[in-house]
Amino acid sequence: MTEDEQTKSLGVFETYLVVWIPLCMLAGVLLSMFTRAGEAIEALSIGGISLPIGVCLFLMMYPAVLNLKGSELRKLREYPTPILLTMFSNWVVAPLVGFVLAKLFLSEHPELFVAVILLSASPCTAMVLVWGAMAEGNQEQNVVNTSLNTVTIMLFYGPMVALLTGIQNIPIDRWGLAVSVLVFIGLPILAGIATRKVLIPRKGETWFDEVYRPALGKISIGALLTTLVVLFALNGSTLLESPEYLLLVSVPLLLSFAIIVGFNILITKLFGLHYKEAVVTVLIGSSSHFEIAIATAIAAYGVGSVAALGTTMGLFWEIPIMVGLVYLARALGRWGFWPANAEA
Repeated sequence: MTEDEQTKSLGVFETYLVVWIPLCMLAGVLLSMFTRAGEAIEALSIGGISLPIGVCLFLMMYPAVLNLKGSELRKLREYPTPILLTMFSNWVVAPLVGFVLAKLFLSEHPELFVAVILLSASPCTAMVLVWGAMAEGNQEQNVVNTSLNTVTIMLFYGPMVALLTGIQNIPIDRWGLAVSVLVFIGLPILAGIATRKVLIPRKGETWFDEVYRPALGKISIGALLTTLVVLFALNGSTLLESPEYLLLVSVPLLLSFAIIVGFNILITKLFGLHYKEAVVTVLIGSSSHFEIAIATAIAAYGVGSVAALGTTMGLFWEIPIMVGLVYLARALGRWGFWPANAEA
């Protein structure tokens, strides 16, 4: 894909995400400072699931899974290397890098130490579907990996955090996690499959790919930005209470991102992955499930705790970094760093 074609596919609104994202984060923080929006949003929940975030995540995920194809899923079964590389990065490389950096920089700040571990040991299960769609990666691989991450978080997250921090009985709401995955990932996938089966026979695949999906893509970006406002309205006051801790925890978090992203880019190159598989491996392998990290910190230490602050900084840095990584990956694909996928 040429540079002009990529710009057109992103569109003007998406091209300036680097501007909209910090503005939405700032808007959320201001709402948390000067209004009771955070409390109002927190009250709108059913069974521990935030309705505003749930609606936004559905609108983010649904367009991202509209192009799932059974043929691509069969290819992944025959060539599981991208899946295995991602799992290795998520459960071996990321926790160890986080542990070493937390030891180096935060050994005298135990709650911040724990915050970095909580983020490092929690592979992403949702928002990477959006990043993968923006990068035009293999969305079938994305769904398989995020589904596997969900299962492995339920099994390994508590033991991994306990191993690296020495904290026992890590409070993990496994039922809540399962329900949230069903709502945030399962429903969009089912809706996407149903949409393809209904619309393509009636309107044709060309209309579906050139009209329907691009229109929903703009809704997805709008939902992403709304989600940021909501998340920072909920967590912004925590960020502002201890500015010295913000800087302290940012050092290992940013170094961790740099090391893990670099590792994933190099390992996908060494294993000869093609662009669509490589970019999803890099994105999932480099991101974290900041929602569960924040929830665990709050459950263990309290809403206004230093640990909750540290995990919220993971959210603060991850969103712009992942958007930047999408742009970097597209540039690497354009420059031929990874071989291009054969046209279907």
